[in-house]
Amino acid sequence: MMGRKVMSDDVIPLVAERFRALSEPARLHLLRVLMLREHTVNELVEHTKLGQANVSKHLQVLHTHGFVTRRKHGLYVHYAIADRYVVKLCDLMCQRVDLAAVQRDDAGEQPG
Repeated sequence: MMGRKVMSDDVIPLVAERFRALSEPARLHLLRVLMLREHTVNELVEHTKLGQANVSKHLQVLHTHGFVTRRKHGLYVHYAIADRYVVKLCDLMCQRVDLAAVQRDDAGEQPG
């Protein structure tokens, strides 16, 4: 079995800060769109139906915490998923949420 890395006391606030960055549904929506391919801010506005200022604000948070990269090409800034670990993290959480929903349904519990 592969050894698990134990979080030190110094790292816990940094990890919590990154999870807070992912706690906003609009940011998760942006990540979902970016998992398909790189996009400009204008393209992300079209896909998400969020305002341009809102998209820019959320992209800044995602960039600051290392979830997305950006590159300037002419007049446009292109955003992309930073690396495969971002996708892996999202996949793990989605699988976990799906599993919890199935278990809740099997137990006859109502969401809420």
